Amino acid sequence: MKKYCLLLLLTFVIPVFSQHKVDTLQVVSNNTNNAQSTLTKPYVIYISIDGFRYNYMDEYQANNMKKIAENGVWAKNGMYPSFPSITFPNHYTLVTGLYPAHHGIVDNVFYDPQRDQKYIIGTKTNADGSWYGGNPIWSLAEQQGVKAASLFWVGSESNAGDNRPSYYYHYHEKFDYKDKARIIKNWLQLPEEKRPHLITVYFPEVDHAGHEFGPDSPETEKAVHYIDSAIQYLTQDLKSLNLPINYILVSDHGMAKVEGHIQLPKFDKEKYTVIYGSSVSHITAKNKADILPLYKQLKYLHSKDYKVYLATKMPRKYHYSAREDTLRRIGDIVLLPVGLKTFVNPHSKRQPPVGMHGYDPHKFSVMKATFFAWGPAFNEPKIIPSFTNIDVYPLIAKILNLNITQPIDGNLKPLKKILKK
Repeated sequence: MKKYCLLLLLTFVIPVFSQHKVDTLQVVSNNTNNAQSTLTKPYVIYISIDGFRYNYMDEYQANNMKKIAENGVWAKNGMYPSFPSITFPNHYTLVTGLYPAHHGIVDNVFYDPQRDQKYIIGTKTNADGSWYGGNPIWSLAEQQGVKAASLFWVGSESNAGDNRPSYYYHYHEKFDYKDKARIIKNWLQLPEEKRPHLITVYFPEVDHAGHEFGPDSPETEKAVHYIDSAIQYLTQDLKSLNLPINYILVSDHGMAKVEGHIQLPKFDKEKYTVIYGSSVSHITAKNKADILPLYKQLKYLHSKDYKVYLATKMPRKYHYSAREDTLRRIGDIVLLPVGLKTFVNPHSKRQPPVGMHGYDPHKFSVMKATFFAWGPAFNEPKIIPSFTNIDVYPLIAKILNLNITQPIDGNLKPLKKILKK
């Protein structure tokens, strides 16, 4: 009992000092125990490296990660993000098996006309479960007697699916990789009845560098090497536990060097709510009679700079249209840049990014994400073809023997052969 209390104390309190007040304390959402059947189940550590393009390991000699990938199961030519290849939509797709238009997190920032509210990255809306559809993998696990923990992930602070992870943190960037490894190790040393069998962990560093300095910069190379050290440190640190841990490492999207900027016009605020995104912009009309006139005007004046789509006519391959977005969150008109260019918000003085994502991953290979996995559940080594990220959810459910209780877009079939029988 003393050991259990000490481990909880170590996990709850990680001293971090900052000029700004940041909540670095662990949250325990419930004090239930694992089901008896869970005690014999394996473990899954689900790792996300934001913005880690599929070819960064080769490009920047991330030798520790590459060695693991070569000896594990590796989508060497990348994993396809869902459209748009943006952080929040894809992170939530990775834990629900649903396309963004189906789970409702359609962008980092979007407008919901039914609520007359905006969902905005980095605000209190992120912890409001009413914005989120689907049943996140940690919620599915908790519902079926498998305790889960999260060192950050989109939606993990909310009650999406009606169940938070048993252990989680409010998002911040004060922990380094050694802090994260220590917390995960502490979780895995809890008594069996309290120990999480599903853990998510997120690293933002590569994405930050890619945006600010570009994917081909020394700063991005340094960030890749930081992650390479982080993965080596984590896996080595957990070896002594002798637990059947399965690791699944993904990224949400790739990164491209911006090839130009497009100045968007100002729109009539009395008629339209506009979300100015760098790679996808959304226009919602307050009166539906105003949709078609603006669409025709934009098509006539700006078709060489960007593609203009009615939400009802978006290409089916994107799974991102009014047919699938029943909440109208993608707007009535969707603007996509021509090529790897970014939109410039006419109301903002912020400098455009050097690197960007959000583009069609089937058209631009630099948008493709990373996927490799290793551990006792996998039939390794194996190189596998590219697949879409909706399929990772059923893979995790299979490893943990969870029954998927809601319809999803993902399918185990593309990844079934990577598992041992």
